[in-house]
Amino acid sequence: MAVKNGDKIKVEYIGKLDDGSIFDSSENHGQPLEFEVGSGHVIKGFDSAVLGMNEGDEKEFKIPPADAYGNHDPTLVQKVPREVFPKDAEITAGLVFEAGLPTGEKVPAMIADVDDNTVTVDLNHPLAGKALNFKIKLKEISASQ
Repeated sequence: MAVKNGDKIKVEYIGKLDDGSIFDSSENHGQPLEFEVGSGHVIKGFDSAVLGMNEGDEKEFKIPPADAYGNHDPTLVQKVPREVFPKDAEITAGLVFEAGLPTGEKVPAMIADVDDNTVTVDLNHPLAGKALNFKIKLKEISASQ
């Protein structure tokens, strides 16, 4: 039975960047990734790649940024006054923290640069602008009703 939209599936995966570094894997989570195909619970390119696979199939594929976490958006990189951060906070480039939005939602943000008066904050997803390379194995399919 081939995977189609609406099926619930379980896959083992390893995700690597173009430089070969691993950014995520099902092994890190201690179990296969489980999701409903076509429901939007995974990035678009991953959803598309599993269509037509059968239980036990293995596959390697590359997802361009547009079908993953999007291209890097320079408008999401902003300078904020240093005093916005707690006085005792250790603020260094590369630090990732949760930023609160006016809507109450929290999103990951990275400190891109720090000087005496300002902190440059990048609200892009950490994988924005990057192609993602996956090796997957389809473990199980539960057909949609």
